[in-house]
Amino acid sequence: MKSRRIPLIAVTSGLLAATAFALPSATAAPSAAATPDAAASVAAHLGTASTAGSYYDTAGRTTVVNVTTRSAADAVRAAGATPRLVAHSTAQLLKAGDAARAADITGSAWALDPRSDTLQVSVDSQVTASQLDQLKKSTASFGTAVHITRVPGTFSKLLSGGDPVLTSSWRCSVGFNVRSGSTYYFLTAGHCTQGYPDYYTSGGSYIGPTVGTSFPGNDYGIVRYDTSVAHSGTVGSQDITSAANAFVGESVTRRGSTTGVHGGTVTGLNATVNYGNGEVVSGLIQTNVCAEPGDSGGSLYDGTKAIGLTSGGSGNCTSGGTTFFQPVTEALSAYGVSVY
Repeated sequence: MKSRRIPLIAVTSGLLAATAFALPSATAAPSAAATPDAAASVAAHLGTASTAGSYYDTAGRTTVVNVTTRSAADAVRAAGATPRLVAHSTAQLLKAGDAARAADITGSAWALDPRSDTLQVSVDSQVTASQLDQLKKSTASFGTAVHITRVPGTFSKLLSGGDPVLTSSWRCSVGFNVRSGSTYYFLTAGHCTQGYPDYYTSGGSYIGPTVGTSFPGNDYGIVRYDTSVAHSGTVGSQDITSAANAFVGESVTRRGSTTGVHGGTVTGLNATVNYGNGEVVSGLIQTNVCAEPGDSGGSLYDGTKAIGLTSGGSGNCTSGGTTFFQPVTEALSAYGVSVY
């Protein structure tokens, strides 16, 4: 199923530079409260054996970093974040994710959940009882570090075949308009740009050619605007001034050509989803934002910050569901472009 074009949408400004972060000593005085990006940098410096992700605690209005050692807790506290001692490290949960991948079950998805300190594995309605048993056996050695849940609907790329525009075969949604120098492009999902199709408006006017695509593994692609095509600097009425990485607990908004604007929360990072036929995508943002066929490639944002591109998911905007997004920062870096 593939996607119809929305009015061409856009964003402003450039990529955020990677946060430089020097770990303070355990005896240093605590700094001001750490931002989610800074907390993620602390966890990255401490390593996957002594940390287990981070998240924003909306009730306490603090960024929490999961740790497995007292020394890591001291470093996190000194950096201005709140340490939380947990049983399972990121390294252990990643190994559990490798076991879930090895089972190779179409309709399965998994992500590290820092709130529960587990690998949350979801299986959709197409997964049979025997396949579910196979998945459980594959991850059994990790015990309580893995939690498997069945979800309604099926995980699929949010495309709708046969609808008119953007290409001759499917419709998708524009994610963010971007540029490199004086050349302008838009980003969308990589499963929308397979085969390097030309794109057209709903009225049949030529937009431009696909000039880059990455799917599976990743899920992003880029289309160059014809010089005759106008390209505004907003997503709907929302001005976007930068791009950023997502964090668990973040409130986000999605816009797509089928269902318009919907909101929700980031529930996991570095998620992997198996769409079937060898189409496995990793490094995704997992959310509880709804989406439907045709929303593929559409924009995920937090206020003025560009966050992600719609990849796929289950459910719909009546019953809800799980939706996955390609981090936009990765696509911007891959193509050397920036939002504006």
